Amino acid sequence: MLHHGVELLFDQLPVDASRSEHQIKVRVIAQTGLLFDLGTPQGKLIASLMAALAEFERDLLRERIRSGIAAAKAKGRTLGRKAGERPKSDRLSPKVIRLLEEGRSYRFIARELGLSPTTVMGIAHRHRDAT
Repeated sequence: MLHHGVELLFDQLPVDASRSEHQIKVRVIAQTGLLFDLGTPQGKLIASLMAALAEFERDLLRERIRSGIAAAKAKGRTLGRKAGERPKSDRLSPKVIRLLEEGRSYRFIARELGLSPTTVMGIAHRHRDAT
């Protein structure tokens, strides 16, 4: 079973008994019960139309998203993630900076203070940018 009730059925039929080649037939059963074979001209037409409609829907969605973002910007709304508070990181940053100045590694500091190495690195970068 594929996305939204579309099921692909593969039948492998030998083309020639003396050779090990196989012909693959693909039949698609849609959620509505519509059955079409992609090996026939009608099946190819239906598959092409479905693909074109899906692309059209994607383009409409992309257009609506872009217009919504433009409208929000025109109203002066800020987009994106807001800068979060870092209570533990801010509380421990003087200790992290002191240990960095003593020559300790990020991993050692993280282990000592119960932080992740990434948090220690972030504190170091913010301190470096501030000075």
